[in-house]
Amino acid sequence: MRTMSEVATDQCASIPLPETPDVCGAYPRLSDEQIATLEAGGARRAVETGESLVREGERSDYFFVILSGKVAITTTDDAGNRHVIRVHGPRRFLGELGDLEGQAAFYTAEVVEPGEVVVLPAERVRSLVAHDPALSDLVLRAYLLRRSLLIQEGTGFRIIGSCFDPDTLRLREFAARNRLPHRWIDLERDKHAERLLQRFGVSPQDTPVVIWGGEVLRNPTNTELARRVGLTVPDTVPDESDVVVVGAGPAGLAAAVYGSSDGLTTAVMERIATGGQAGTSSRIENYLGFPGGISGADLAERAVLQAGKFGARIIISADAIGLESDSGHHLLRFADQSSVVARAVVLAMGARYRKLAVPGIESYEGNGVYYAATFQEALMCGTGPVVIVGGGNSAGQAAIFLAARASRVYALIRGDDINKSMSRYLVDQILKHPRVTVRTCTEVREVHGDGALTTVVAEDKQTGERHTIETRALFVFIGADPNTSWLAGAIELDDHGFVPTGQAALYSDTDGNQGPTQRQPMMLETSRPGVFAAGDVRRGSVKRVASAVGEGSMAIRQIHEYFGT
Repeated sequence: MRTMSEVATDQCASIPLPETPDVCGAYPRLSDEQIATLEAGGARRAVETGESLVREGERSDYFFVILSGKVAITTTDDAGNRHVIRVHGPRRFLGELGDLEGQAAFYTAEVVEPGEVVVLPAERVRSLVAHDPALSDLVLRAYLLRRSLLIQEGTGFRIIGSCFDPDTLRLREFAARNRLPHRWIDLERDKHAERLLQRFGVSPQDTPVVIWGGEVLRNPTNTELARRVGLTVPDTVPDESDVVVVGAGPAGLAAAVYGSSDGLTTAVMERIATGGQAGTSSRIENYLGFPGGISGADLAERAVLQAGKFGARIIISADAIGLESDSGHHLLRFADQSSVVARAVVLAMGARYRKLAVPGIESYEGNGVYYAATFQEALMCGTGPVVIVGGGNSAGQAAIFLAARASRVYALIRGDDINKSMSRYLVDQILKHPRVTVRTCTEVREVHGDGALTTVVAEDKQTGERHTIETRALFVFIGADPNTSWLAGAIELDDHGFVPTGQAALYSDTDGNQGPTQRQPMMLETSRPGVFAAGDVRRGSVKRVASAVGEGSMAIRQIHEYFGT
């Protein structure tokens, strides 16, 4: 009997393939009414066996609804063979999250049984979905779930590089944070790595490389990888906007949604990926309106689509390095030497995670030491015991998420009471979970490994006793520091780098000279008129997702006041 890959390689012909069952809403069937709604914006056409509707690595500008026949979803493995991962039948629709965001496809869609489809431009689908709540929920839920399934299955492009190489770590972090389906092939441990490199004429000295189909990117920058995938990058940003938001966490995305929906030309500049610190949360259960909880990544993706619906531009791999102001206009400069001018600025950069002061821990980052707990990290650490350090909500959410996959979760807390900084609902779940062990008054003293992490040594601060924990994964959630070093001298910062606003801010005039002004700064306004701060970066903010979203929307209201509208 031939394998699925052999069938797919032979154009998926001659053998009928079973249709994929629905998986928690990832592959729903459309009703007659929904098909009619979509058909109003497109046209019917016949399709024949072997016809490719979507090609992996290429952008798909069309949305397909299957009326009859079957379409196989395939991906390419390391040897160049195609594997069938899904089969769609009548009333199903093709696509995944990247199609709504203009990304290149991470799959190939090929007809395996002739029939008829409805085809319409992707832009038309965005418009139809935006005005049909039921259809919107159906398509968006399916697309979000399909993206998660692609990530779990390791489809998409390949990153080949050494676990010891910082550029390999950079590319892996960028791909993971942006939820791009991919697979990392470790040059140090994967016996197939060199064979794959030889196939593409790449020497180990030229790694890391990104391979997608027959294309090889040699140690690409984040911007180059983003451009290849189809993410919007700095060289596509307008020269001038009403509002420029720096940072695409919950506060920045909220500012983007409310600014653009109010008719302001809005651009969001993000250094790595949308979602910020919240985007690394596996499940947020106390966010208003989501009684079943929602992952930080899903919340961010929904906000990105919402902001895009109103016309906001979200730019990835835009690393801000300078802010200047003159005559009511603000110039933001970026690391790639691009710049943008705005009438108002919202600073929503959030914060960067803190690192443990443990000798040698940096050598295991991305290869056993992680600062996020998403599906990507869960896949890498497998089912073995994991260690989590931290006593806040991020640590608690990670503990519950990982306990569903790992044989044992050790939650190490420096303080003596888990209730001090963690929400009660998380504390209750953790204390009741049979696979979670909580150790208070405990700190990590040593980490050891053989290139990858293998052992964590923790010390009880009260007794001085040390415990050795064999593990392949250490998750660190010990707080974060504001991303404001680039603002030194441009606006007032407090001793910890946070941005004072309102009455706490010293005001400067539009020429940048310190001195009194005719009015006091508004609640979220910084020491520079027209520059506002929202979310974790602001001094005195409440470190919660809902609070950050509220501040992002408030910043837009105050910008209208600043503009005099």
